[in-house]
Amino acid sequence: RVLSLELNKDRDVERIHRSGVNTLDIEPVEGRYMLSGGSDGVIVLYDLENLSRKPSYTCKALCSVGRSHPDVHRFSVETVQWYPHDTGMFTSSSFDKTLKIWDTNTLQPADVFHFEGTVYSHHMSPVATKHCLIAVGTKSPKVQLCDLKSGSCSHILQGHRQEVLAVSWSPRHEYVLATASADNRVKLWDVRRASGCLRTLDQHNEEKSKASSEAGSTAHNGRVNGLCYTNDGLHLLTIGTDDRMRLWNSSTGENTLVNYGKVCNESRKGLKFTVSCGCSPEFAFVPYGSTIAVYTVFTGELITMLRGHYSTVDCCVFQPNFQELYSGSKDCNILAWIPALREPVPDDVSEKSLPQQHLNPAYEDAWSSSDDEG
Repeated sequence: RVLSLELNKDRDVERIHRSGVNTLDIEPVEGRYMLSGGSDGVIVLYDLENLSRKPSYTCKALCSVGRSHPDVHRFSVETVQWYPHDTGMFTSSSFDKTLKIWDTNTLQPADVFHFEGTVYSHHMSPVATKHCLIAVGTKSPKVQLCDLKSGSCSHILQGHRQEVLAVSWSPRHEYVLATASADNRVKLWDVRRASGCLRTLDQHNEEKSKASSEAGSTAHNGRVNGLCYTNDGLHLLTIGTDDRMRLWNSSTGENTLVNYGKVCNESRKGLKFTVSCGCSPEFAFVPYGSTIAVYTVFTGELITMLRGHYSTVDCCVFQPNFQELYSGSKDCNILAWIPALREPVPDDVSEKSLPQQHLNPAYEDAWSSSDDEG
């Protein structure tokens, strides 16, 4: 299904944003509600479900935190995320130096965290049961951990030398956090440990004799501005302004040396890319100028470029239940990429007389019956 993703003429997402769309998130409980955050501070909540049951429909905006809302972010919203366990709450962070925790029903902030610098990225663990920490990457090299339970930002992870552009919790270990920085480094942390840092990823896979030599380890030859774990948490993808994407073994920290070719990345801030879920092989969807590049994660092959936006794509998010992709761009549009079911067949041809190639190869029956094998 992923191989046949296309811009769907029958699916529209209501156009509410009047400026670029920086961030998207679909809630993991039902996969039905999507949040978007814009560069004018506006947040919109969409219902992706087709309630009309007609083949052609528009995903409606249910509500929004618009410019006239008293608690709207003053500057660009860089990250939105649903609370991982239910849709009653969501979070947003912004260049206005705040992270806000919203009550979905009232659209009022239940809590606001203030920082000294611009907030580039934040993330809540999708699997945590023993903690409620939100990791926050800001203009400061220190990674901040905000505790939803206590409402305080007590915990700090020190080790980066420049601003932290992307943060992501492991979907496998609830205390493990990955952070990417403008200092060319990616660090893995265990937030229970006093020293925090488990390892600094090294693109050259050099043997480390002692911790001090870790200081020289870099993940990229440029700012690292994107991070994404595979769904099983066993691998981590990183992307940098050196126009490279790298795949790491997240338990050993080893660079797997998969070659994705040149992955154009001119973003001055965090880049939001995503990985497919529930299909084999796994695919990475990476904003690439005004297109989205689709790579196979483990071989590095560029499968296709999804074209449809008029301007730079800033984010994309995958909907695993229906294997759909949604993308947001500076052109103010959110586009839906839906698997094409099959090629159209001329009306005067009956199904039976069709040659087999009319069926999209992704749907072909790969089973062989024992008769054929004889």
